[in-house]
Amino acid sequence: MKAQMQKGFTLIELMIVVAIIGILAAIAIPQYQNYTARSQAAEAVTLLGGLKTPVVEGISNSGISSCSTAAASGTGANATPAGALNGLTLTGQYVNTVVASTVNSTNCQLEATFKTTNVNSLISGKKVLFTYAPATGAWTCTSDLDDKVRPSNCAKI
Repeated sequence: MKAQMQKGFTLIELMIVVAIIGILAAIAIPQYQNYTARSQAAEAVTLLGGLKTPVVEGISNSGISSCSTAAASGTGANATPAGALNGLTLTGQYVNTVVASTVNSTNCQLEATFKTTNVNSLISGKKVLFTYAPATGAWTCTSDLDDKVRPSNCAKI
């Protein structure tokens, strides 16, 4: 009598494969969520980084008052020049707004606020701030993002 050859997998082999896939998924899915949040957070750093040059140039030419997004207003002696960020792109796919403001009458602060919909929950509504000190020429980055997704060059607020 001829012995029958085994065909296919046994139930235990299939259960082991399913368990391994489950374990890998349990590890990979949270890491993927952190990765997507970090990549979305990087948009704020990129947007703010692109605004450094106009801010420095505006402050060099017109003083700290150019730290704004305001349009030019008035005429003649009452004319107010446009802010350094007037007319520039101040939103992104994940960043809702970028606002420029003067801090302590000496520093210029750029604040990027993330959207609250269609973004990772780790960055929803959070902020990234770049602060420029004209006296030293130094930029600092602070953020209220979670440690898992906050850019390494940004300090915690």
